[in-house]
Amino acid sequence: MLSVRPLIPKYSLKALGSLLTLMIGVVALKGTSPTAIAQTPPPNSPLTVRSDIQEANSETGVVTARGNVQIFYPARQIQGTAAQAQYFSRERRLVLTGNVYVLQEGNSMRAEIMTYLIDEGRFIATPESSEQVESIYLVTEAEDNTPAPASVAPAPPLNPAPLPPPLDP
Repeated sequence: MLSVRPLIPKYSLKALGSLLTLMIGVVALKGTSPTAIAQTPPPNSPLTVRSDIQEANSETGVVTARGNVQIFYPARQIQGTAAQAQYFSRERRLVLTGNVYVLQEGNSMRAEIMTYLIDEGRFIATPESSEQVESIYLVTEAEDNTPAPASVAPAPPLNPAPLPPPLDP
């Protein structure tokens, strides 16, 4: 008799520094704007989670990573760290907890709990009680569009040559 094993085992992956790559696909909807398509990662773009311990439950579709968690999602230029991460495959939601730091395209955010909604490309950050969330955004300055002068007269020399003595009439 042929036995079939589930793709995601119910037991813990106890190897220190274990690596789990979650394949995340995005279904392109008919009639979406070109901007939305350009911001959508390609189908099956990997979200890599590294941690000390990982557990995966094939019945619930929840993957939990604990201890020195590192997140890498190159399709959206996201990287981050946390004490714990849980990926809810059915909801396509990633929940990071414990001293969370996320960096995306030079912008960063710190919080105690951060939820990333994959299909919306949106972070929701929650601080510890009586604390705050910190975000640092790169802001590009508007370029100065004033026209440059057509020609610039040369500046006079700082130490002009002494004048010759006047001529006698």
